[in-house]
Amino acid sequence: MLDPITMKVNADPLILSALREDVTTEDISTNCVMPDARQGEADLICKQDGIICGLQIFERVFTLLDAKIRVECYVQDGDPVKKGQKMGKVIGDIRTILCAERTALNFLQRMSGIATYTREVASYLEGSHTKLLDTRKTTPNMRIFEKYAVRVGGGHNHRMNLSDGVMLKDNHIGAAGGVKQAVRMAKAYASFVRKIEVEVETLDMVREAVEAGADIIMLDNMEHDRMREAVGLIGGRAEIEVSGNVTKDNIRKLCDLGVDYISSGALTHSAPIMDISLKNLHPADEYRKEKE
Repeated sequence: MLDPITMKVNADPLILSALREDVTTEDISTNCVMPDARQGEADLICKQDGIICGLQIFERVFTLLDAKIRVECYVQDGDPVKKGQKMGKVIGDIRTILCAERTALNFLQRMSGIATYTREVASYLEGSHTKLLDTRKTTPNMRIFEKYAVRVGGGHNHRMNLSDGVMLKDNHIGAAGGVKQAVRMAKAYASFVRKIEVEVETLDMVREAVEAGADIIMLDNMEHDRMREAVGLIGGRAEIEVSGNVTKDNIRKLCDLGVDYISSGALTHSAPIMDISLKNLHPADEYRKEKE
């Protein structure tokens, strides 16, 4: 769950921006059929199996528009859910429910899809000490939500942003003039509390990174046998990350390397959404009369 400060400072502006994308002057469809306030209820229904994630954000979309809206959840983030399961309900002004419905579901579907995909990929690493990491290959303005979903799914976060850590990739190395020069310049500039990670593509670069004193060495898009040789060359003198087109279809092949981390951009850029709907919207007073 996002803490209150993170929610207010970082998440709320992004949620409001998403709402502004959907409402420029008015919700004309809703205003046609519901000109006045009226209490109603709608059911939150799961339409496929998966891992639910983003309920806090789902609720926030509604309450930012109307603090009186109530969202009752019967599950919590990280729970497995089944097709047809009623996961909760939204109670409040029908106009707000209709206006916020799509934006709220967009967040919930996207985050649940990432959590579901991450849980599946992470399951292949069970029993090993290797941690599954995400990357910065996230949807613009959705990073805080997508990386949270990775954690809920059982993965771990790599850097949140460019200020979060030193990671010297191929173009940094090219700009510096080589691996040793890049590491030396990073050590001179960055605070001593910062770890320095270096992306390498050849065994010669591995040797340079080790000699330069890199803290983490990322083996990027290397052949399996070459990675195994690189692990031997490093010999425990740095942490090791493997990266490059890692998906649920090929991650099993990397398990025998015994590396510290495997990172996968697919966790965020290729996870399909989970199908979720808000259904059965009805005026609350009519519903009670029918029950009576």
